[in-house]
Amino acid sequence: MSHAIDTIEETRESSLGLEDYSSEALRVGSLKIHHSEPKRKPLPRWAYASAALVIVTMSAVSWWLHARHFETTDDAQIDGHINVVSSRISGTVLYVNPRVENNQYVEAGTLLLELDPSDYQAAADHARADLETREAIARSADLNVPITNANAFSQLGLAEAARDEASAALATEEANLAAVQHKVQQDQAIAARAERDRIRYKGLVEGGVVSVLEYDAHEAEALADAQTVDSDQALVRAEEQKITQATKLILQRQAQVESARTAPQQVRDAKARSESSIGQVGQAKADVRTAELNLGYTKIYAPVSGVIGRKTVELGQRIQSGQGLLAVVPLDDIWVTADFKETQLTYMHAGQPVTVHVDTFGREYQGTVENLPGAAGTLFSLLPPANASGNFVKVVQRLPVRIRFNPDQDPQHLLRPGMSVEPTVKVR
Repeated sequence: MSHAIDTIEETRESSLGLEDYSSEALRVGSLKIHHSEPKRKPLPRWAYASAALVIVTMSAVSWWLHARHFETTDDAQIDGHINVVSSRISGTVLYVNPRVENNQYVEAGTLLLELDPSDYQAAADHARADLETREAIARSADLNVPITNANAFSQLGLAEAARDEASAALATEEANLAAVQHKVQQDQAIAARAERDRIRYKGLVEGGVVSVLEYDAHEAEALADAQTVDSDQALVRAEEQKITQATKLILQRQAQVESARTAPQQVRDAKARSESSIGQVGQAKADVRTAELNLGYTKIYAPVSGVIGRKTVELGQRIQSGQGLLAVVPLDDIWVTADFKETQLTYMHAGQPVTVHVDTFGREYQGTVENLPGAAGTLFSLLPPANASGNFVKVVQRLPVRIRFNPDQDPQHLLRPGMSVEPTVKVR
């Protein structure tokens, strides 16, 4: 360094000397100034190599210190809901909205297509008519309950009264029978005495004590008394017949009483029929509701706002229940599914900021880790690995992490499900 300073000073003095003696140099015609600057000695190669190694090492350390705060993957894509629109009933396509084409945007509630409603309209009308019929039956059954109650208990009262009346009649007839039997006994006694008198007078007539005329009178009296006994016995048989009929009538009235005693059961039966008719009304209302729903299902609306895709329905087509007709992809509910290696999830958790690079547009979007998966992706595959088979090979598994875009990151809805992205999660 001192050598360089001396060289500069000598150069400055030489310049001053040339100015002082310029006139003399011009006269002499030549001035020889011999001045030689010292040559720098080149650095050895190992110095350059060492400097380069230090720079590379510092860059690598700096990159490592920076990279250890982030986890990134290129195994990621944008996901979203794909709402498949299908028919809940079968029918013939009567109308298709002209706006319903692939890649067209539709608002939620837009009429997409309509099925022929004729059959379902007829079913709805039939269900309503059946409902009216059942409601009328229910009203009649409800009115029949108090009527049945009154009739059943009044019949019970009448049957009991008739039974009591029959019992009273039987008692009367039994009393009459007893009276007739008593009269028979009296008449038999009288007839027996008259017969004895006739026999005695007959002997007297034969002895000439009494006249024949007197005997004839006693004979006629005995005959009359015998006929009276026969008449009384006929009355006894008649009274016995009446008693038999009264007994049968009592049994009949008792049977009517027993039948009428089912009045509570008849009332309960009437109430049960009323409740059954009410249940049938409820069933008919459900049938009407079902028919109206099926009629409403003839019009199919967009469930969400989004872009139409995979349209397969055409005018006049016969479709079946559950048949997929088209898909609507909403653009305001999308996220990123990033498959990170299990070794990258050490410090990852929900809520961490994420920078998402979208390959399509070459720009970056901001997001947040929404949640971590419940299991590795292989366990949800059609054929999950069977490690217990003995053919286990340790492979680093990947777990799908859901990343949600921050609000207002895609106001123009340019992002689409299926686009490839590269998310970078700040884990520290």
